[in-house]
Amino acid sequence: MNNKFSVNDCCVVELPIVHNESGNISVLENHQNIPFDIKRIYYLYDVPMGAERGGHGHYGLQQYVVAASGSFTFVLDDGKNKKEVFLNHPNKALHIKPGIWREMKDFSSGSVCLVLASMEYTESDYMRDYQEFLNFRNG
Repeated sequence: MNNKFSVNDCCVVELPIVHNESGNISVLENHQNIPFDIKRIYYLYDVPMGAERGGHGHYGLQQYVVAASGSFTFVLDDGKNKKEVFLNHPNKALHIKPGIWREMKDFSSGSVCLVLASMEYTESDYMRDYQEFLNFRNG
C-alpha cells in the first residue's frame, strides 16, 4: 500500500506504433513497455453522455488506461492536488499509480476505455469513500 505517490507521478506514456499499409498496431508487454505484470484487462463502453465513472482509489493497484476509441477525461486527486488528463489517442496510455483517487467524465459517443491492471479484482484494494481515501493519504 502506497500513499506516497502524487498526481504528478501519474503521466501519459507514448506507446510504440508499428505502421503498416493495412493499419497500425501498438503493443504492451509486461516489463517491456509497461512497468508491471498485467493481471486484469477490462474495458468500459456505451457510457451514456453526461455519465461519470470511477469515484474511488486503490491501495496497491496500478493501471494503464488507453482511449481505444473516442475520448474521455480523468480527474486524478492525491488529497492535496488535482490533475485532469484528456485521453483521445489509442497510442497513449495514462499510468495511474497506487493511492490516487480517480474520476472519469466527458465520454465521447462510442468511446472505449481500455484498462490494464496490475492486480486481479480485489474489493479490499478499493477506497470507495473519499474520507477513507483522505485518511489513508494523511496516514
